[in-house]
Amino acid sequence: MNQLRALHVPGSPLILPNAWDADSARLVEAAGFPVVATSSAAVAAVLGYEDGHDAPADEMFAAARRIARAVAVPVTVDAEGGYGLTGAELAERLKDAGAAGLNFEDTDHEGSGLVETATQAERIAALRAASPELVINARIDVFLGAEDESAVLDAAIERARAYIEAGADCVYPILAKSPEVLGAFVKAVSPAAVNATYRPGAPDFTELAKLGIARISLGGGLWHAAQGFLKNTLAELADGKLPY
Repeated sequence: MNQLRALHVPGSPLILPNAWDADSARLVEAAGFPVVATSSAAVAAVLGYEDGHDAPADEMFAAARRIARAVAVPVTVDAEGGYGLTGAELAERLKDAGAAGLNFEDTDHEGSGLVETATQAERIAALRAASPELVINARIDVFLGAEDESAVLDAAIERARAYIEAGADCVYPILAKSPEVLGAFVKAVSPAAVNATYRPGAPDFTELAKLGIARISLGGGLWHAAQGFLKNTLAELADGKLPY
């Protein structure tokens, strides 16, 4: 069985501290994590761009290739919305980068709002047909900016079921943090694997495991923490202090 796919176990979640370059990926591996995931926001920032398809696809895939080359564990790449590539093209670019899996989101980066559910399901099906071994984590973006998570839960479940049927290995209701909503989502799509985001104010790892989550992402959390440390250190230097 695919090593990355086998690590998606509901109730015993795979923890993914997302990396942004080869060096941070090596640190993740050295700490004992069995998989390295990338954060598109962090990778784009390192390359000098904003998140959300602002960075050229060639640069993002080149960064992914450097990360995969630097570690021996599987790498799952945050491929955003696929950069306008067909399923076959995206699968080929990921294979060339050495990726074992990807995040694939349903935000419409060329327009506004979300890609239609049926259209996104077709894209996932094409990606699956082009690469049976690739682990597809289908991101569901209905919770982004939602003031009432319960109001969009049904839409999230509808998308999740369509994406699972199309061939997704895992579904990712990103930024959903209500235990009640996450629990209902997990139950509705069971036995499929569900990815959750860890962030302050949201359920912790133990709580997420109890909800049946199979995968936990830190997203850009480590990158922001590293940036905070660097900013504070530079401020001390600017004030003439020796920080270490």
